[in-house]
Amino acid sequence: MFEKIHQETFGKSGCRRIVPGQFLAVDPKGRAVMIALKLHEVPGGSDGPSGVLICSENYITYKNFGDQPDIRCPIPRRRNDLDDPERGMIFVCSATHKTKSMFFFLAQTEQGDIFKVTLETDEEMVTEIRLKYFDTIPVATAMCVLKTGFLFVSSEFGNHYLYQIAHLGDDDDEPEFSSAMPLEEGDTFFFQPRPLKNLVLVDEQENLSPIMSCQIADLANEDTPQLYVSCGRGPRSTLRVLRHGLEVHTLWPFIHHQPNLVLCLFSPSYLCGSFTPSSIQVYPDGIRHIRADKRVNEWKTPGKKTIVRCAVNQRQVVIALTGGELVYFEMDPSGQLNEYTERKEMSADVVCMSLANVPPGEQRSRFLAVGLADNTVRIISLDPSDCLQPLSMQALPAQPESLCIVEMGGVEKQDELGDKGTIGFLYLNIGLQNGVLLRTVLDPVTGDLSDTRTRYLGSRPVKLFRVRMQGQEAVLAMSSRSWLSYSYQSRFHLTPLSYETLEYASGFASEQCPEGIVAISTNTLRILALEKLGAVFNQVAFPLQYTPRKFVIHPETNNLILIETDHNAYTEATKAQRKQQMAEEMVEAAGEDERELAAEMAAAFLNENLPEAIFGSPKAGAGQWASLVRLVNPIQGSTLDQVQLEQNEAAFSVAACRFTNTGDDWYVLVGVARDMILNPRSVGGGFIYTYRLVSGGEKLEFVHKTPVEDVPLAIAPFQGRALVGVGKLLRIYDLGKKKLLRKCENKHVPNLVTGIHTIGQRVIVSDVQESLFWVRYRRNENQLIIFADDTYPRWVTTACLLDYDTMAAADKFGNISIAEIIMNYHVGETVLSLQKTTLIPGGSESLVYTTLSGGIGILVPFTSHEDHDFFQHLEMHMRSEFPPLCGRDHLSFRSYYFPVKNVIDGDLCEQFNSMDPHKQKSVAEELDRTPPEVSKKLEDIRTRYAF
Repeated sequence: MFEKIHQETFGKSGCRRIVPGQFLAVDPKGRAVMIALKLHEVPGGSDGPSGVLICSENYITYKNFGDQPDIRCPIPRRRNDLDDPERGMIFVCSATHKTKSMFFFLAQTEQGDIFKVTLETDEEMVTEIRLKYFDTIPVATAMCVLKTGFLFVSSEFGNHYLYQIAHLGDDDDEPEFSSAMPLEEGDTFFFQPRPLKNLVLVDEQENLSPIMSCQIADLANEDTPQLYVSCGRGPRSTLRVLRHGLEVHTLWPFIHHQPNLVLCLFSPSYLCGSFTPSSIQVYPDGIRHIRADKRVNEWKTPGKKTIVRCAVNQRQVVIALTGGELVYFEMDPSGQLNEYTERKEMSADVVCMSLANVPPGEQRSRFLAVGLADNTVRIISLDPSDCLQPLSMQALPAQPESLCIVEMGGVEKQDELGDKGTIGFLYLNIGLQNGVLLRTVLDPVTGDLSDTRTRYLGSRPVKLFRVRMQGQEAVLAMSSRSWLSYSYQSRFHLTPLSYETLEYASGFASEQCPEGIVAISTNTLRILALEKLGAVFNQVAFPLQYTPRKFVIHPETNNLILIETDHNAYTEATKAQRKQQMAEEMVEAAGEDERELAAEMAAAFLNENLPEAIFGSPKAGAGQWASLVRLVNPIQGSTLDQVQLEQNEAAFSVAACRFTNTGDDWYVLVGVARDMILNPRSVGGGFIYTYRLVSGGEKLEFVHKTPVEDVPLAIAPFQGRALVGVGKLLRIYDLGKKKLLRKCENKHVPNLVTGIHTIGQRVIVSDVQESLFWVRYRRNENQLIIFADDTYPRWVTTACLLDYDTMAAADKFGNISIAEIIMNYHVGETVLSLQKTTLIPGGSESLVYTTLSGGIGILVPFTSHEDHDFFQHLEMHMRSEFPPLCGRDHLSFRSYYFPVKNVIDGDLCEQFNSMDPHKQKSVAEELDRTPPEVSKKLEDIRTRYAF
């Protein structure tokens, strides 16, 4: 937990409200701002000459007070670069590495090239700046050199990376550039980029930012829907498939053709356990205790009875004989296994049992949990004072399949001697035969059961296995899908594993895998590792070429049709032409003696193919566009077909349609702008490309293109035709032989049609600036009539149809609203997709949104006034008892543009579980509840709709 030490008064202008500074970057009313592209401080005092490095366009300059003259060095550029030669070069981020004897800087350009920057001094005066090419990595927003020799690179768009600094770049043959080298004004140095040499990629952290579009559907037939997310920018763009569950790494599969030999070790009546320093084996006719000195003691079952169930920990053994009789054994300090004199007759057959691990410093675990065939669970005491006496009982909705007592959710405490340890809570996990998991709090003193939580896991009976995660006990629950119940960052998680069905499992530890799992799946023994605890989704990423704008799902094949568009970019054909032209110029510029060498250099340049995902794509200049249409199989991630559009054609909209006059054929319509300039906005016209899906929906066949006078930003199928937003015109098109045929038009949308949604005869149109318009199509008059609009102007980025009369919309300022002011809520991030969907099998519908910053959130409806009142009061108490760390007023933030209305901040309410226990008790008492009851309400509403 963070503890607030000091807080500045918040001001929207960004300038300090407390102490007036000597230099003010922003004027007090926020009307003007002074911008230096980037400043980097230079170590001072005994560590260096102090001062500052100013990174401006094309130059890096050292400045300091006193007699120190300015030292300026040009930023080197790539040799034979395809970029626009008039385009300036800047440093976008930097980091300092400092030791006792030296320091240097790593500075990265906007192309991703990192330069090692050093300063030469003479009697505390800087005389020279030296730059040396270090390596090229994806463009970052911040870099941090760790003392352990690692470089962390944080990206605004795309994954974050961790590199190890293998070499400092002092001993290689890279040229070093200096401010002392004579150059004409405007000239610069040149270098040749290359693959990594000084850095080694160690790890990467997944980052969804920016999410450009999202569709939620079960295209893989997995029962639980997947999130198909197009994200990233430029050549680092990806299509990612997100599944709810933990990512599983298989460390060692071992094929076994006689699975019964393995399974017998894990079946309930055959068990091997470890007694430090001895071991124990339980089999149907008895118990075999193998001591450390290899002596074997055996206990045989009486008469014709056999052992049907057993439970074992480090020092205790409990067995259940046929007929429901319990026999208890405990190991004494000498290592001898002793039977308790009395036995316990249960009222029904024993179907499962569980013992908790022996707590540190204790002789035994105090409780035994027994599941009976009469649909009950009994807690039996193992304390010598009342051994085998029943303490509590819980009735179950179905017969139990397995039990597991674990200690979870521990907090670190220190005793009088200074020894640290974790004190957790005892939980009894009950797996039922109907696929339901119950988690119940087990009182460590009385053995009472309370606060039961329920979750449906799958169609098979639930088997439970104790494992260790993050140094604490956890439970692996196996049904038709495997789940892990664990505590992470002061919160309980019950998350499925994104893996095939498992049957049996146990904890596994080795030097390479300290917290692994050994498991059986069909005829395979596997060793598994779970490394990304706390993650809600695991993801698979498929690379794209340009920034993905939109995509649609083909209803029959479930294939995805994406459009990718980049501004300031070349198409592949234009890039090849540019390279060929530059290669010819290289040969022509060379003299007679150098012609052969120049030809070799030109050939090497043509064959050079540096991956654009790392080295970036060439910048073509403003008004230059590159686009393509891609047909993707979402399961394998393979590209089935791809159509590259011409240079300066930008695809902005796509739809899959069927036309009444063409039978069952599916068509893909792509809205394209030609020669578009963003600022000031101008466009040379547009086209609607029409493709037919052939070969079973796996190929795009060009049909024709229809010229239009403005940008077609929105296309939607409508009653066997297509609705198209061309600039501010709303049109209906039908399919013709040589082009699309215009059938109807409405000219009364004020600015620009950005989205079209249809239901019955109604059409809801979103305008770029003036919110939503409701339009009705009158077929008899062939007219599109606007009959209603929103009362508030909103810069709509996306919208979603909730029912025949209700629309949800999001604007570019980070607000989500439901039309006619049913609700308003400020998310704080620009929302680019909204979808009404069901996230879990059997769950209720919710409104899922994704943001430009890579966030995924949901809005869930309340089903009762009681729930609404409870969470409204909880939110009110949380605002006062647990204010945001940065000091913003919560209510004013959520009401940043419009007053928050009819929405409760679930993220704030869930902070209840992170509060101090005394504050939890205080807030719960104000709500006439106990803290566990409040936590249960939070968990229930989350699992009813999502994860």
